[in-house]
Amino acid sequence: MSDKPRTRLKVVLCWHMHQPEYRDLATGSFQLPWTYLHAIKDYVDMAALLELTPGARAVVNFVPILLEQIDDYARQLESHLQHGTSLTDPLLAALAAPQLDNLDEAQRERLARACLRVNESRLINRFDEFRRLAQLVKLALDRDGMGGYLATPVITDLVVWYHLAWLGETVRMHDRRIQRLVEKGRMFDHEDRRVLLEVIAGLLDTLIGRYRRLSEQGKVELSMTPYAHPMLPLLLNFATAREAVTDMPLPVSTSYPGGQQRARWHIEHGLSVFERYFGQRPRGCWPSEGGVSDATVALLGEFGFEWLATGESILRNSLAQMALPQHTTVESRMHRPYRVDGLRPICFFRDDGLSDLIGFTYSSWHGDDAVNNMVHHLENIAKECIANGDHRVVSIILDGENAWESYPSNGYYFLSALYRRLANHPDLDLTTFADTLDVAAPAPAQLKRLVAGSWVYGTFSTWMGDADKNRGWDMLCEAKRVYDQALAAGTIDADRRQRLLHQLAACEGSDWFWWFGDYNPAETVGDFEKLFRLHLHNLYMLLQVAPPSELQSVISHGGGDPAQGGVMRPGQAGTH
Repeated sequence: MSDKPRTRLKVVLCWHMHQPEYRDLATGSFQLPWTYLHAIKDYVDMAALLELTPGARAVVNFVPILLEQIDDYARQLESHLQHGTSLTDPLLAALAAPQLDNLDEAQRERLARACLRVNESRLINRFDEFRRLAQLVKLALDRDGMGGYLATPVITDLVVWYHLAWLGETVRMHDRRIQRLVEKGRMFDHEDRRVLLEVIAGLLDTLIGRYRRLSEQGKVELSMTPYAHPMLPLLLNFATAREAVTDMPLPVSTSYPGGQQRARWHIEHGLSVFERYFGQRPRGCWPSEGGVSDATVALLGEFGFEWLATGESILRNSLAQMALPQHTTVESRMHRPYRVDGLRPICFFRDDGLSDLIGFTYSSWHGDDAVNNMVHHLENIAKECIANGDHRVVSIILDGENAWESYPSNGYYFLSALYRRLANHPDLDLTTFADTLDVAAPAPAQLKRLVAGSWVYGTFSTWMGDADKNRGWDMLCEAKRVYDQALAAGTIDADRRQRLLHQLAACEGSDWFWWFGDYNPAETVGDFEKLFRLHLHNLYMLLQVAPPSELQSVISHGGGDPAQGGVMRPGQAGTH
């Protein structure tokens, strides 16, 4: 009998935790609530599942600007609960208000509509009291002149139920305070809301520390994205957008002014923020939107990153330009780490099919059936791996927050079963990207170059090429030119210079360009394009330059109805 160790298929689950800058940096007020809502639901549940499941491991990727916002919420809530200071998020402020009698009809309607922006089937209808309350409120909102019937007890209960529904499943399962509120169901008083606020405050205050401990225990590898989630390849060179789509329309501006310097700043400042919260330097990076180019890989290597991850279509496009050995197929070259022409970081490529099953398909399946299907796919890959003696790595990478809103119980039963099955499978090795670099294994395969693109379709078409997207880039480029001129004048003091750096970073996030375009939902497009214009307006004001009049005009209107509301996309065109 051979003593040769059995080859096991390495499987990496990588969850990307990401929200853009939602604060109006001129006032500190939060314009949208998604950071704290995803924190108390998705980030908390993911940490709890990793803590509770023996053998569970994952890579968790954080965007530094998200960490800062979580910390801001935690500090605000602590100060409010101890000293009564104001909260700068309107929804949290409504939950914390001693009473809501002083709201006028327009304010009540606005608050009610905000509390109905949630997955109806999964987060409203699962609670009978919330479902009945939502039906009543929608009836009033849908009829002209009925908004005045939204009495204070109705609005109060709606705000409470909204937050109860957004809590993580593990919180509802284990926190008796929340169970009592759910059991009460209606006519919530100020003390009830105070208890709920204390729960939320505790979750936010301990969240970053929980992930830091999971990392110290070896259950999580923490990685990062550059500071404000900029699309690095496009900052470096707009022309890279034509490597995958040769006829892509580009912005009028031929390049982003000072893009190389700005890309370096996002990486360097992101590392500083990451180390401040986690006490360590990350070994790996999920570049914003998996956006890569040869120049991006080289730049990340300069900062010491040992690995990066991106999309499967990038690998397919890159292999298609190589002269593969005879009888070698692109499929046979998947599930391998690669090194690009001697550059330092090892590149891992997302398995689009398996990742998109989690993102788009399994939410409507029974949890056990979904896990069985996923394991079956992995077993088939493992059989080939074992038969050929190959050392393969299957990279399952996706949004760590938006998928679970479509799952029963926030994905609790699916994820807990998935972790257990993978951790205990004899032919599968649930691991991390860093650990695959530390074990004895064949050298990574070689790529001569990368065809630049993102994890979405292997192109940059989600962020550039559309008329609205290109207009957004031109507005950003013009603001950057004004910024450069102001700094060159040498009249800006050190404090204002630092504020300008962060304000510019907020404008450079990739999210604004993701949402521009008619294929996205109108309401969400409206939220994000308005926030983009606000960030640009604040940049001009901080520069003490009159904002251009075009900032008063809507950039994009939307009107589409994509899967999952547009918050996620499949990795390859024509799927889902």
